[in-house]
Amino acid sequence: MKLNRRALLQLSCATIAVAAIGLPARAQAIEELVIAYNVNLPAWDPTTGPSAVNPTIQGIYQSVFDQFILQQPDLKPAPGILTEWGWNDDKTQVWMTVRDGVTWHDGSALTAEDVAWSLARVADPATGSPIQFVWGTLTNHRVEGKKVLADVAQFDPTIFKWMYFLTGYVLPKAYYTKVGAAGFEAAPIGSGPYMVEKFERDAFVRLKANANYWGGKPEFETVTIKFVTDAAARVAEVESGNAHVTLEVPYEEYDRLKATLTGTATPISDIGMIFLNDIEVMLDPNVRRAAAHAIDKQTIIDRLLKGYGVAIDTLETPEYDAYDASIKVPYDPDLAVKLLAESGYSVDNPVKFKIQTTKGFKPKDYEMIQAIVGLWRKVGIEAEIETYEIAKHYELRAADQLAPAAFYNWGNSVGDPTTSTGFAMFGPSPHSVWDGKDLIEMIGPLWGEKDEAKRIDGWKKVDAYIAENALVIPLLQYVQPILSAKGVVVTPHASGALLPYLMKRA
Repeated sequence: MKLNRRALLQLSCATIAVAAIGLPARAQAIEELVIAYNVNLPAWDPTTGPSAVNPTIQGIYQSVFDQFILQQPDLKPAPGILTEWGWNDDKTQVWMTVRDGVTWHDGSALTAEDVAWSLARVADPATGSPIQFVWGTLTNHRVEGKKVLADVAQFDPTIFKWMYFLTGYVLPKAYYTKVGAAGFEAAPIGSGPYMVEKFERDAFVRLKANANYWGGKPEFETVTIKFVTDAAARVAEVESGNAHVTLEVPYEEYDRLKATLTGTATPISDIGMIFLNDIEVMLDPNVRRAAAHAIDKQTIIDRLLKGYGVAIDTLETPEYDAYDASIKVPYDPDLAVKLLAESGYSVDNPVKFKIQTTKGFKPKDYEMIQAIVGLWRKVGIEAEIETYEIAKHYELRAADQLAPAAFYNWGNSVGDPTTSTGFAMFGPSPHSVWDGKDLIEMIGPLWGEKDEAKRIDGWKKVDAYIAENALVIPLLQYVQPILSAKGVVVTPHASGALLPYLMKRA
């Protein structure tokens, strides 16, 4: 059975009908589903500003807005607002067919004009889309009946993948044009499975089910998403029953509570990594390489994450298109000592720099950095830890003002190397802080490479070069822990998005 949004929602409804008599009282009593979420929602426009490229809030955006193409829980694309799409024979144009019968939350019809306008809007540099350099590869957007056509100004092999990735959302042309950016922020509307009923910044958002949703009405009529950035507080929320669902809890708490609650822990497309900024001591390759070889990734995963994680040495996980198992950066503290000595550093004369990290945003994020700093100290690296909220990370990264080292979790739910290695490491990218000319020259030609085999091989060479020169330090592929009340079934999404429209009663 092909698992898409409509099928999941219909299955949810069928489950209620068949099992209503036997539902646990606790599940029966849930009129308002409460989710303790691990991050705040800074802004409502899913296409502009730093929030638009924050993978952790895409689940909220996808609850209110539809993407051009639907992404299923296994990351495969499926018809969404677009039912069909493709290139012409010589790949000088793209075409898209728009679904009939879709309405905006205000009751007006979603049309091909909305799709064309949404694509043209994010392609315009004046709009402020952080992914404009992707959307700008299409131009001359136009409507012919149910179809939207656009000319290819610059070939991008991943353009349709972006239509179910960051900033790939359809917005209402008439409404947005009428109320403007400020009005849309105050009262956002989309075409997604839920409508915004109330929003208290830094506190919560309350959503109401969209009865006219094209994929079928969601099972839970009301969903309140509480912004609970502290991991211990999220545990308390779900353990006390004040929330029915939460995520990203410490793994020891997950192991403790999964016996009395319902737990799922599956690998997702996120990578824990340490950005290295090409400033100060990070300009020294010996320092970078020593920092990489001094980290015992597997021990950190086993001891701090209870084994929930997969150690990696590139920005590609085994599920990504350009994964190369031969790329290895082994734990070798003796080599780290030797490399530092070549640059005049030692335990008695350590190299010093700052490392930034979140605390409680991902399970054991701060503790992992503490452990890494401890390992570094043993070889001659003294790192000062600075904590910040994830929103501050985005702000600093966009301005290229991160510390010499900064912990982050990188999401790549489409599995393409451009959206992992590419945007993280290509100097002109707003998401990169490494600006080396050599890497820019290696990556540059790959953006428009039409030969797919050559393109993927090129990215593998880039990944090998990055690993050899320690231009970034990948740590692990994440396993996402989700806890839910008995009687609430959560369908995990491999992108890491927590999606209330996929939740149902047992």
